[in-house]
Amino acid sequence: MSKDMKQEFGKVGVLFGGRSAEREISLMSGSGVLKALQSQGVDAHPFDPAQRSMAELAAEQFDRVFIALHGRYGEDGTLQGALEQLGIPYTGPGVLASAIAMDKAMTKRVWLQNGLSTPRFAMLAADSDWQAVADSLGLPLIVKPAHEGSTLGLTKVTDAAQLPAAYALAAKFDSAVMAEEFISGMELTCPLLGSGDTARALPVVRIVAPDANYDYQNKYFSDETRYLCPSGLPPEQEAQIRQLALDSYRSLGCRGWSRADVMVRESDGRPFLLEINTSPGMTGHSLVPMSAAVAGLPYDQLCIEILRMAALDLRPSADWKPD
Repeated sequence: MSKDMKQEFGKVGVLFGGRSAEREISLMSGSGVLKALQSQGVDAHPFDPAQRSMAELAAEQFDRVFIALHGRYGEDGTLQGALEQLGIPYTGPGVLASAIAMDKAMTKRVWLQNGLSTPRFAMLAADSDWQAVADSLGLPLIVKPAHEGSTLGLTKVTDAAQLPAAYALAAKFDSAVMAEEFISGMELTCPLLGSGDTARALPVVRIVAPDANYDYQNKYFSDETRYLCPSGLPPEQEAQIRQLALDSYRSLGCRGWSRADVMVRESDGRPFLLEINTSPGMTGHSLVPMSAAVAGLPYDQLCIEILRMAALDLRPSADWKPD
């Protein structure tokens, strides 16, 4: 084990698995991160919050943790809050930024308040006026859970009559369901590293999925989906997308790392922010490692850089003492 890595990072926990609907992907991400950190001499250990309690996490006396959990109970601010209480620095955005980013509707409200373009949307209920929703947002449109990732529970609706079934599917994953304007065009994603003014956008990845359907299967398991990085965009358009991604990241108060998903409308070339992932995938099909490699940052070093940025949002007052 590298003495330098041990001295810099101490004992590191890699949190993966968890209880969300994205557990399978998290297991793959976390295994990759754990192997990479250990290969660099980091004293890294696995920890699955679905199988072990927070009391056991505290007992491990980790000096910092790498969060490789996806979705609820890992990416939504709840775990971040627990780690703040325990005083264990962690990777990725803090409590508030994680909670907002996990809520797609709230994320959109923040972006709109900051003048950032995002598709129009409406929140749905079981008794929604489906025709009115279709008339307002236009067809086709997207129906999806407001607090899930990895396209889980998502439906592309082409007729208002399909809305009740689309709502019912999304509602299996979340009590909050939203409809979103469908943007036809080019699908892109842009990873982000750092904090505040020093944050930087990595190269844009262009996603070309079979039949333009980037669903759960095509995202994680298909070899037919193509990822272009460099994206092939004109330099000025690449710069525009990277700046929009940075603006979206900063507006939510993110730090450490994230990945912003963007659609570029075919009719006029206008970019629209879809969502931001505050604990992106780190699997063999994942896009942050792909982009980082193009930027000259191989997987192992990417994991080290992310771990190096582990932090707490809050720190005890200097004069605080226990009773």
